[in-house]
Amino acid sequence: MAPLLLLFFIFFASSSPLTHSRTRPLKTTTLDVASSLQKTTRNGPTSYSLKTQPSESTLSLQLLSRASIQKHHSYTNNYKLFTLSLLERDSARVKVIETRLDLALKRVSRTDLHPAESMTELDPEEMQGPLISGTSQGSGEYFVRVGIGNPPSQAYLVIDTGSDVSWIQCAPCADCYDQADPIFQPDSSASYAPIPCAAAQCKSLDLSECRNGTCLYEVSYGDGSFTVGDFATETITLGSVSVPNVAIGCGHNNEGLFVGAAGLLGLGGGPLSFPAQLNATSFSYCLVDRDSDHASTLEFHSALSHYAVTAPLRRNKEMNTFYYVGLTGIGVGGEVLPIPEASFEVDSTGAGGVIVDSGTAVTRLKEEVYDVLRDAFLSGTKGLQRANGVALFDTCYDLSSKSSVEVPTVSFHFPGGRELPLPAKNYLIPVDSVGTFCFAFAPTTSSLSIIGNVQQQGTRVGFDVANWVVGFSVDSC
Repeated sequence: MAPLLLLFFIFFASSSPLTHSRTRPLKTTTLDVASSLQKTTRNGPTSYSLKTQPSESTLSLQLLSRASIQKHHSYTNNYKLFTLSLLERDSARVKVIETRLDLALKRVSRTDLHPAESMTELDPEEMQGPLISGTSQGSGEYFVRVGIGNPPSQAYLVIDTGSDVSWIQCAPCADCYDQADPIFQPDSSASYAPIPCAAAQCKSLDLSECRNGTCLYEVSYGDGSFTVGDFATETITLGSVSVPNVAIGCGHNNEGLFVGAAGLLGLGGGPLSFPAQLNATSFSYCLVDRDSDHASTLEFHSALSHYAVTAPLRRNKEMNTFYYVGLTGIGVGGEVLPIPEASFEVDSTGAGGVIVDSGTAVTRLKEEVYDVLRDAFLSGTKGLQRANGVALFDTCYDLSSKSSVEVPTVSFHFPGGRELPLPAKNYLIPVDSVGTFCFAFAPTTSSLSIIGNVQQQGTRVGFDVANWVVGFSVDSC
């Protein structure tokens, strides 16, 4: 009987997907070159649709057409110019993230932020709204459609896990950039209320002033983009659920490359972020492919999937906005690379570490880490024809004669032996419409590493802020 039990155990262990993935990791994966290139040459407006229908217990927003926002920008005539523009903006964003961290670390003394006033006890179970790619706007970011004010005015907002303050452009405009929807009129909203200077929300701002007893805010993004205006409370509507008394910026002087969006929805870890003001214990998003015709969702109070690859979120006392993840290693071709775990950790001064960011497109790694990763990937792609580098990408290929290729699997590794293999399209991406593909990682001289949205595409990323865990569910948009 014992030999039979042993044989059964051996058979079960060898056929178990979990055991199999640990003992025999996937060495290569297929990149569908033809499909990727077809999306770069799509012409004309395309209607967005949800890949999967939300369950009956969820709330969803109206599906929107790409035509409603595409009139402001079109990349279909020259995808390479679009790529170069995206990478330039992405580099500027990374610089401001690094600058914010550097300034925080250099402070001689630091006053703890005041907790935001309790906005509402509303428990919006699985509140959600459609999330669309910003590609049609010439942007590397993602947009969500929300209602502002009472009655609600519909607006596109960029979602940003690297920012806390939410804001919209407001009339009267001293200086406003072009956006897809009409400028918000605070005088037309019955729920608009300026925040007094003495309020906790005003004191929680990094930059604020007082004028006639009311609070003024300012947020700068480092690429020349900024927003300045009145800090106020307003009603935000997601689907059929309205959330009152949300602190947002009403920007009267705004400049930058926000390209069509009316403003920004801050999803960071600070007290002024939208999840914090909702008292949300968790939220998640799924970023569709940047050239996708589909919409996905931004959800609040959504549980992590049972199949999610989970990792601990780390706290940095010097920067509570960013979501630091416990990354332990990176793998290529089924092998974990010889990179010290300390390369991914926050040190005692608050420097270093790895953040998950929805607004950064391309993953940035410290130079010594990037070099090991790139060299390992090059070693596994010796049979592919090389091409000249493009902007911040130094590892590119000419795949114009290919319909598909096998490439080494790239994976992130987390504590407890957990592994997240990335789809090939999440790290070998087209940069033009004729077949040039580049390895979508880049080096940084900063101590901070960033997992960007190219690597997050097609994956539901869930932030369980109550238990300080992040989960990654592949193919769950």
